[in-house]
Amino acid sequence: MTQRVLVTREIPGESLDRLRSACEVDVWPEATPPSAETLREKVVGCAGLLTMLSDAITGELMDVAGEQLKVVSNYAVGFNNIDVDAAKSRGISVGNTPDVLTDATADTAVALLFAASRHVVPAAKQVQAGEWKTWEPTGWLGVEPGGKTLGIIGMGRIGKATAERLVRGWGMKLLYTSRRDQSDVDNELGGQRVDLDTLLSQSDFVSVHVALNEQTRNLLDAEAIGRMPSHAVLVNTARGEIIDQDALVDALERRAIFAAGLDVTAPEPLPGDHPLVKSPHCVILPHIGSATDQSRHAMAEIAVDNVLAGLSGKPLRCSVT
Repeated sequence: MTQRVLVTREIPGESLDRLRSACEVDVWPEATPPSAETLREKVVGCAGLLTMLSDAITGELMDVAGEQLKVVSNYAVGFNNIDVDAAKSRGISVGNTPDVLTDATADTAVALLFAASRHVVPAAKQVQAGEWKTWEPTGWLGVEPGGKTLGIIGMGRIGKATAERLVRGWGMKLLYTSRRDQSDVDNELGGQRVDLDTLLSQSDFVSVHVALNEQTRNLLDAEAIGRMPSHAVLVNTARGEIIDQDALVDALERRAIFAAGLDVTAPEPLPGDHPLVKSPHCVILPHIGSATDQSRHAMAEIAVDNVLAGLSGKPLRCSVT
């Protein structure tokens, strides 16, 4: 009997053809995620799920799918949308797509750092609106990163790649948080591992790269953001829930920090009337950190490899269980 797989969004490249040659594939055709109710209907009888971060894969949903469900493959590095413990207890393999989006996401973090610190978006909007009158000696004054201190919260692959770009390219000094000492970062980039309070109070630019869990949810709350100097720029390409957005709104409105650049928010998308969307001091991108042709195609390859391995009872190419 042919095994069924639900793919919750169209993915790039030819990987889906490989999947279709091996099993019956149902691809959700809309640009927006399937609703929770639709997802419950679609998973019934599936042996595999290829999912996005926007899909909540709970133990209950796994039970709705049925005992034949063997594998959930997330088209992302993160997997906080999946109840991994529930999957383990049911013998369901869970996979993700690490490593291949490191450079793309690091590039996005650097782009956001410059866009936020140099007023790129509001200045461009001024031109588009026909409001650019003349060169202004005091107009759009920003903050330069050269020789300043960079704070990396979470020195994983993406955090290190971001630091490499800014330390080597702009001579920035590096502070970082990590669960362990990282001699390669210290030796190669002159980094110094510090606690979060020290990093926030001594960094001119802060970039967030930790995974989302119960310890990091609202890690940057009002108290933490309050430790940052008034000229500081905050960048987040990790998960929106790591920053207390109400606290960030307050800090930007009071000019307690200079600017913020976000590729992730909570929820996604933010409503158009949200204060962060309206703020001239905040640049928000629609979660495009991994949005390069190379990165997204590689993610598709891994995600499909994970599904095919799980369906055949083999170890996943990239497993989180």
